[in-house]
Amino acid sequence: MDIIYIIISLIVGLAIGILIGLPILKKQQQAQANILIDEAKNKAESIKQSKMLEAKEKFLNLKSEHEKELQRKNTELDKEIQRRTAEIQVSENRIKQKEQSLEDRIKAYKLKEDEVEKIKAKVQSQQNGLARKEQEVEQGRQEQIKLLEKVASLSVEEAKAQMIEAVKAEAHTDAISQSKIIIEEAKLNATKDAKRLVLQTIQRTAAETAIENTVTVFNLENDDVKGRIIGREGRNIRALEAATGIEIIVDDTPEAIVLSGFDPVRREIARLSLHRLVADGRIHPARIEEVVEKTKKDIEQEIIEIGQRTVIDLGINGLHPELIRIVGRMRYRSSYGQNLLKHSREVANLCATMATELGLNAKLAKRAGLLHDIGKVPEDDAETPHALLGMKWAEKYGEHPEVVNAIGAHHDEIEMTSMLSPIIQACDAISGSRPGARREDTENYIKRLKDLEALAMSFKGVEKAFAIQAGRELRVMVDSERATDNEADNLSFEISQKIMKEMIYPGQIKITVIREKRAVNFAK
Repeated sequence: MDIIYIIISLIVGLAIGILIGLPILKKQQQAQANILIDEAKNKAESIKQSKMLEAKEKFLNLKSEHEKELQRKNTELDKEIQRRTAEIQVSENRIKQKEQSLEDRIKAYKLKEDEVEKIKAKVQSQQNGLARKEQEVEQGRQEQIKLLEKVASLSVEEAKAQMIEAVKAEAHTDAISQSKIIIEEAKLNATKDAKRLVLQTIQRTAAETAIENTVTVFNLENDDVKGRIIGREGRNIRALEAATGIEIIVDDTPEAIVLSGFDPVRREIARLSLHRLVADGRIHPARIEEVVEKTKKDIEQEIIEIGQRTVIDLGINGLHPELIRIVGRMRYRSSYGQNLLKHSREVANLCATMATELGLNAKLAKRAGLLHDIGKVPEDDAETPHALLGMKWAEKYGEHPEVVNAIGAHHDEIEMTSMLSPIIQACDAISGSRPGARREDTENYIKRLKDLEALAMSFKGVEKAFAIQAGRELRVMVDSERATDNEADNLSFEISQKIMKEMIYPGQIKITVIREKRAVNFAK
C-alpha cells in the first residue's frame, strides 16, 4: 500500500511540475524565435541592397553597349545610303545618254521617212506610166485577137476548149504510159525480193487443208439405239432439237445419225450430248435437258482451254481473258470452209516470219495475225463488218494501237497507219488464197465470173470478154476500128485498176486485151 501511495505521489508531483514548466518553456522559445526573425530580416535587407546595386550596374553596361551598337548601325546605314545614291546617279546618267541616243535615232528616222515618201511618189508615177502602157498593149492584143477570130472563124473560148481537149487527151495518154513505165520499173525492182520473201514465208509455215462441213455424222453401235433416241412419239428427238438448236436426221443410213446445223458449237454440243446419253442409257426429256446443259458448260470451259493453249503455243503473253475466250471460239467457226482458228494461227506464223524478214516487231505481228479475224465470232452484233468489230474489241481490251489498226485495216475499212497493217493484209490473202484452203459455192463462183466479164464490157470499144482459168485470167476482145494499139495497152491497165478498186478476189487476175484486124477480100 505504501508503495502505491508513493508512486501516485510521484505521478502527481510530475504532473504539477510539467504544468508549471510549460509556460516558462514557451516564453523561452518565443524569445529565440523573435531573435531569429530579426536576424533574417536584417540579412534579407542586406541581400536586397546588394542585388539592386548589381542590377543598376548591369543596366548601365547594357545601355552603353546598346548605344555603341546603334552608333555602328547608323554609320553603316549612312554608307549604304551613299552607295545607293551613287548607283542611282550612274543610272540617271545612263538613262539620259539613252534618251539622247533615241532622240538622235528619231531624227534620223524622220529624215529617212522623208526620203521614202519621195521614192514612193517617184514609183507611183512610174506605175501610172506602166499602167498606161499595159492598157495600150491590151488594146493592141484585143485588136489582134479580133483579127485572128475573123481569119480563123473561131472565138477565143472555142479555141481554148479545143486546145484544152487536145492537151487533156495527150496528157491522159502520156500519164497512163508514164504510170505503166513506173509500175513496170517498180515491179522489176521489187518482184524478185517480194517473191523471195513470200515464198520463204510460205515454205517456213506448215499449213494444212481443213474444210468444215455443215453436218456431223454420229455413229451408233446398232440401229436399236435409234428408236430410243427418237423416243415415244418422237418426244426425245424433239427435246434434243429444242435444247441444242440442231436438226437431227434419223433415216435409213445404217448405224448413223446426221446432225445438221450451221453453228459448229451447237453441232458439237449435240454430238457430245448424244454420246453421253447413249453411253448412260437413260434417254428421256428431263435427262436430255440436264445433259445438254452440262455439255454446254463443258464446251465453254473447253473453249477457254483451247484459247489458252493457242496463245501458249504461239508465245503470246498478256492477252485479255475475254480475247482468249474469243480465240477459243474461233475453233468452232469457219470462213469459206477454212477453220477460223487454224487460219488465224497460220496468219500469225506467216506475219511473224515476214515481220522478222523486214526487221519489224515479230511479237506484235504474231499478235495481230492471231486476232485479225476475231470479229467473225460475234455473239450479238452481226451487222458491223468483222474487221471493225474486231478492232473495237481489241481497243476495248487494251491491245497495242498498231495491233488495233492492223485488225481494222486488213480489209481496207480504215486507213493503214503502221507497217504491220499491210503485212497482216498480205498474210491473210496468202492463207486464204492458197490451193485447197477454202471452198467457194458454185453460185458465188459464177456470180464473180459474170461480174468480172460485165466490168470489162463496161469499157468503150470492148466487143467480148471471157473469164477463164477459174477467174484467174480475163480475155478482152476490142474492136480494131474503135481502138488503136496504144489504146488497147491503156485499156488493160485501166481494167486492172478498176478490178482492184471494185472487186474482191483471191490471188491475182491476168488481163489480156486482144486487138485483131482482119483484111478480107474475095476473088471472083
